[in-house]
Amino acid sequence: MKPIAKKKLGALEYALSVKETSLPAIILLNGGSGPIEGWHKIYHKLAEEFTILAYNRLGVGKSDKPTGPQHGAAIAAALKQLIDGLKVPPPYLIVGHSLGGLYANLFARLFPDLIAGVVLLESSHPLDLAINDTQPAIIRYMNRVLGSLDAISPAKKWGEVHFVKETARQIEQAGPFPHKPLLVISGASRPPMMPERAYEIRMNNQRQLVQLSPHGKQLLAARSGHFPQFTEPDLVIQAIRDCIREAQ
Repeated sequence: MKPIAKKKLGALEYALSVKETSLPAIILLNGGSGPIEGWHKIYHKLAEEFTILAYNRLGVGKSDKPTGPQHGAAIAAALKQLIDGLKVPPPYLIVGHSLGGLYANLFARLFPDLIAGVVLLESSHPLDLAINDTQPAIIRYMNRVLGSLDAISPAKKWGEVHFVKETARQIEQAGPFPHKPLLVISGASRPPMMPERAYEIRMNNQRQLVQLSPHGKQLLAARSGHFPQFTEPDLVIQAIRDCIREAQ
């Protein structure tokens, strides 16, 4: 695996590859607790054509530990500060994976003039919170126990996983999603531990994400579950290219 060169600005660890081009810069938003390395199968190829930025949110990698609630508004503000500090010129194509898709959703609403387009990659939907109710009781119990253990740690109690509901409320209260190109990439393969009913709810929520923009489209990654950037990287790379082309 070719390493991704990383640096640090302020509290955040990041990777930035600059390409002299008039095309929108790509900003990658990791899934929950996911590191920059989660993009390794697509980062270098995209860097050959575009300016691309990936970063670790607080508490991940060598980024500082959080000292306050990591809800969506705080995460969006920290990303905006990083972009400004690195002087990455807009517009941006925001690519959000999993929980990072919630933050992409909110960021696009808060800063619509900076957005060229959005790619939601197996993105969380605010209504995905209801999926936990369809899990077997033992899994719900384990989730509660793990959450309470996290809350014991001074740093982990501020972790983003504890503020997902607050982030969902912030999305609801923010301005409208911009009328920009939107691509929702959904893994078509049901994860082994996910009950059929939960999968049906999630796929319905994925279809709802497409409705955020009149320019919304959905792409099913036939051979993928929750990580198309691992299992079908070429499909994801081409989809990002197509979204940037549409944004032109």
